[in-house]
Amino acid sequence: MEIFSNIWNVLTSENEFVTKLFTIPTVPIEAYLVFLLLKKLSNMKIEKIQSTFYISILSLITLLTKFIIPSPYNVFFNYLLMYIEIKIIFKTNIIKTLLYTILPTIIFALISTILLQPTLRILDITTRELKLIPIYQLTYLFLLYVMVIILIFLLKSIRINYTIIEDINKHNKSIIIINLTIGIITLCTQALLTYYYINILPLYVTILNFVLLLCYFSISLYSLTRIIKLQITTKDLENAESYNTTLSYLYDNVKAFKHDFDNMVFIIGGYIQNNDINGLKTYYKSLERDCERVNGLALLNPELINNPGIYNLLISKYKKAEDYDIEIHLEYFFDLTKLKMPIYDFSRILGILLDNAIEAAINSKEKQINIMFRDSQRNNTQIISIENSYNNKDVDTSSIFEKGQTSKESHTGMGLWEVKQILNRNNNVNLITTKDKIYFKQTIEIYY
Repeated sequence: MEIFSNIWNVLTSENEFVTKLFTIPTVPIEAYLVFLLLKKLSNMKIEKIQSTFYISILSLITLLTKFIIPSPYNVFFNYLLMYIEIKIIFKTNIIKTLLYTILPTIIFALISTILLQPTLRILDITTRELKLIPIYQLTYLFLLYVMVIILIFLLKSIRINYTIIEDINKHNKSIIIINLTIGIITLCTQALLTYYYINILPLYVTILNFVLLLCYFSISLYSLTRIIKLQITTKDLENAESYNTTLSYLYDNVKAFKHDFDNMVFIIGGYIQNNDINGLKTYYKSLERDCERVNGLALLNPELINNPGIYNLLISKYKKAEDYDIEIHLEYFFDLTKLKMPIYDFSRILGILLDNAIEAAINSKEKQINIMFRDSQRNNTQIISIENSYNNKDVDTSSIFEKGQTSKESHTGMGLWEVKQILNRNNNVNLITTKDKIYFKQTIEIYY
């Protein structure tokens, strides 16, 4: 009985160090709950090794800051280190990393704000006693974790779509980043105010504080949603404008083709009547070229190329090639919604390679570019190949990616160097460069 009495005395006595020791087992529990919230709110497909690393490192961070940095200032370091951890483990962009840092912490902060003062009132204790007496600290954490677990179950059916974040412009990204950063600072400030003034503040002020916090974050998330919807609408309008231009151009080509159809039939008939097979073959090649051009335009369809940014990019490059009488042959067997690399990086690589292909094809005799998109599910590889006719048969494929390396006048040689930098930060993407007597070929391979 004396042992139990001693243990109870330890649990009910003020001792900050002992309280920290008793709460060590709660650290991995809290890290696991933060991970569950992150997983629910992010919709990420997280591998087991990633989850293990995340929970282990977060637990270690929390333990170190708990014993080294006095409360509540350790909160600042926890958020900063959590941001770095998410960035490294899950390789997310700035906005997603901020969101994945702030969303779980918002939930813990709001629940803590609701729970703290009622707990102090019911137990009739001060914040000092809550911090320094193990039994009170453990009771409070138990209630906090129970409420978080209940919320996790309530969030089971909620799915948030973050894919559009990849496509929003820099101005809107800056607004979102500033908003989320202010949100994190607000949470840290709230932790300080709660720690020092919770005993002084009346209950209604605490409730008002909670309501204001909830309103701030709700309005912030609503504003984020509105910005994303506005971006989607803008992209749809740009896509519709480009598609209308394509339809107009396609209509003009079909109309011209139809206008000349009778003449084509008479010309073919003339070759047949004179049994001029060689002349017919030559004429057919010219006719085939016009048919392929119309078919190529028909493939430039936003329903098929289901990403507005990539669709507009292909349209602009197609028109540029047409201005220089370059033939473009497009084969498209792809779903851009399943692209296994960031769309921003992909569009930059694609744009640079298409520009290079057009510039090389301009001076070539054949003036031809072949583009192919396909998904090789058997090999778990997405393949995009761009081959173009070219004149400089002596081009060194091993040195073209070096900074400043170029064979073109008035060019800086930065394009392919930039491609190399993008490849370096995408471990699942490879670029194969080959050439033969007719074509210079770049093949993007995206592994999944």
